[in-house]
Order: sequence, then structure tokens, then C-alpha cells
Amino acid sequence: MQTAFVTGTSSGLGRGLASVLSAQGWAVYGCSRRGCDLPGVRDVRCDLTDAAAVPERLDSLLGALDRLDLTILNAGMLGEIGELSAMPLADLKRVMDVNLWANKTLMDWLHAWGRPIGQVVMISSGASVLGNKGWGGYALSKAALNMLAKLYAHEFPDTHLSALAPGIIDTALMDYLCEEADAQAFPALQRLRAARGTDAMPGPVEAAEKVVAVLPRLKDWPSGSFIDLREILDPEGYAQLYGDRALKR
Repeated sequence: MQTAFVTGTSSGLGRGLASVLSAQGWAVYGCSRRGCDLPGVRDVRCDLTDAAAVPERLDSLLGALDRLDLTILNAGMLGEIGELSAMPLADLKRVMDVNLWANKTLMDWLHAWGRPIGQVVMISSGASVLGNKGWGGYALSKAALNMLAKLYAHEFPDTHLSALAPGIIDTALMDYLCEEADAQAFPALQRLRAARGTDAMPGPVEAAEKVVAVLPRLKDWPSGSFIDLREILDPEGYAQLYGDRALKR
């Protein structure tokens, strides 16, 4: 039986991934702040920003395993959409702690664990490349996450790493993006609002199915690469979204 470790399994894409992998016969281990009640998923509650507490929680969850076939570092937060110049530094640091430094803590534990890991996928975002107005701390943290994957690829030579943008997904954070944030001031939100309720914005389980389906294909890219799921599944949409950046790939 293949083994997978997924973070952020209490909701959204993380819960979807845990559900899909479990249904496909994987042994799924997860961690989340609020816990995961999916049958068959072995989950521990853990605040990943508490770096001192993480090793003990992972020891209890994964310590007895002899390998991991897949690790998906999914847990993250959006933060506020707004002018970067008006954003308090403390708020930006909080987003960085969750989206970047928590993943360093996890990777460091896995490195010290020293057992075989087949594949690591860090969940990134197109925001890390597009740099649209208003995406402040989220875009900064995901851009740094892309580099984290690239740098750790040198330190995990026997593991394939990638930073994967899964596309837009209809999760709870879309309530904020589509209903509360100012789409006039921050035009990138208009694309999200137009996509909600259409095939362009799948729910968490459907999105997870797409991610799981492309896992083997991610290895066609060098370890440490940033990959957008749309580049694989919707090249035309990918080219429209990224414009000249797509042509330079």
C-alpha cells in the first residue's frame, strides 16, 4: 500500500486530497489545526507555525513508517487582499509563517527523518508568478515557496520536489474573494467571480482528483520546478493566463 502525508486536511483542497487518496487505496496521514474526521485518514492536530511542537506531533504520526511515497504540503492561508503599502508588517509575517516557514519546519523534519520519500508537492499558486495588484502577502509567500522547493531539491536528491499551482478552487476562501474583497480596486478578482459556479472553478474533491491524476507527470519537470496544473490540463487557458511568461517556458 502506498503512503501519503498531507497537511491542512481539515478543509478545502487538503481534505479533498485526503479523501481522494484514501478512496484510491492509499494509506493517508494528515495534520491540521482543526482535525480531520475522514474515515481511514490518520490525522493529528498541529499548529504548523509552532515550530517547537511540530517534531513531536510528526514523530507520533509518521515515526513508525519506513517510507513515504508522497508528501503534499498544502496547508496555507490567504491573508488580506489590499494595497501592499497599507498592509501591516505583522500581517505579512503571519502569512509568511504559515505559507513558507511552516513548510521549512516540515521539510527539516523530513530531512532529519532520513527515510525514503518518493515525491514532495508544495501547493503554490499562479499568484506567485502573476503578481496581480492586491495579492500582497499571499503572492510574496507563494513566490518564496517556489524557491523553497527549488532549494530543497538539492538537499533531497532522491526525492522529486515540485511547487504546484492547482488552479482556482471553490473553497471557503472564495467567499471572501468573490463576495467581500473589492473587485473594482483589485481587477484580478473579477476573473474569479466570473469563474465561480462554472467548470473553471471546481470544488475541492474534483480539484484533488486532478492533482492526484497528474502526480506522475510532474516528474517530467526537473526536481524543484514550479508547475501550473493548467499547463498540463489546459494549455490554451494557461497561455491566456500567463501571456508572455508562458511563451518563455
